[in-house]
Amino acid sequence: MPCLNESLTLATCVKKALSTMAKMGIHGEVVIADNGSTDGSQEIATKLGARVISIPTRGYGSALRGGIAAAKGKYVIMGDADDSYDFTQLADFVNKLDEGYDLVMGNRFKGGIQPGAMPVLHRFLGNPGLSWLGRLFFKCPVGDFQCGLRGFRKDAIDKLDLRTLGMEFSTEMVVKATLFRLRIAEIPKVLSPDGRDRPPHLRTWRDGWRYLRFLLLYSPRWLFLYPGMILFLMGFALSAWLLPGPQTIGAVTFDYHTLLFAAMAMLLGFQSINFAAFSKIFATTEGLLPEDPRLNRLFRYITLEVGLFIGILLIAIGAGFWIFGLNYWSSHHFGPLDPEKTLRIVIPGLVAVTLGMEIVLSSFFISVMGMARR
Repeated sequence: MPCLNESLTLATCVKKALSTMAKMGIHGEVVIADNGSTDGSQEIATKLGARVISIPTRGYGSALRGGIAAAKGKYVIMGDADDSYDFTQLADFVNKLDEGYDLVMGNRFKGGIQPGAMPVLHRFLGNPGLSWLGRLFFKCPVGDFQCGLRGFRKDAIDKLDLRTLGMEFSTEMVVKATLFRLRIAEIPKVLSPDGRDRPPHLRTWRDGWRYLRFLLLYSPRWLFLYPGMILFLMGFALSAWLLPGPQTIGAVTFDYHTLLFAAMAMLLGFQSINFAAFSKIFATTEGLLPEDPRLNRLFRYITLEVGLFIGILLIAIGAGFWIFGLNYWSSHHFGPLDPEKTLRIVIPGLVAVTLGMEIVLSSFFISVMGMARR
């Protein structure tokens, strides 16, 4: 149980957990991961027979990481010390873990949320929305990502190398368990109003953003790849439409001004795709994400030499556009030119050269990261 000034409810939680283990015949312990309590929580827990671990680094995730690392059991069940979860109802978690599941999640939306137990914004927008994004991004079989009551095999979770220190720790566990293909189950659990006489440590907007930021950072596809592909394809289609000449829809005429924005969209889109590749390789190398067989197969064909060839070819094509433009300028005795015509020569050349240089530089950079992976 993570703990920060929970003297009003801690005794109840510890007693429930110890009595439940005794009834089930479980040889276990209650570990209190204390995060700097100043209200005597440590003494309360010790007197009742719990083991108190001092975690100096503040944060929900920091406390849980320290407590999990100190736990001696085969199974670990984590839950808040505010009496919002019923620790007499732990048999379902143990039974699922005995069936071979690595992570067993509670689901408050299926089990029931009592009046006053969860703010309206969290209940109808925050938690459902973030859980939906998690299922969309990672195909997690979990309906309540942020449920604080869950059980797991300690050896399986230790292998995930969880790193976050704040409230997003709960999301990191679910996401990485899914990505590393752990067996996950979910059981209904009731959420009751907590017994505190102070506001909860959770901060709606700050911690909501941390959850969302984590989901995005762990999904290069949704953060970089898909937006980049859409932007690049839109820019390419718009450029192809406008290169022959101005186009009119109704009373609106699109000309080289729009072509400039289309070129910008292509360059930004390609850079975003590059970032997706960089992020994926870096995350895999650092152990943040598992190896992706599809990516490994792709890099058998997309080598440094292939990248250099494509990049140099694009640079040559762009240079050809510029040479053609220079000849066109020469034919006008290097005098004033019609931008409607000249920009349709210069802009494609600029895009081709820029893309070529980006591909050359990115190929070298990916090869450097590939050396680390090998």
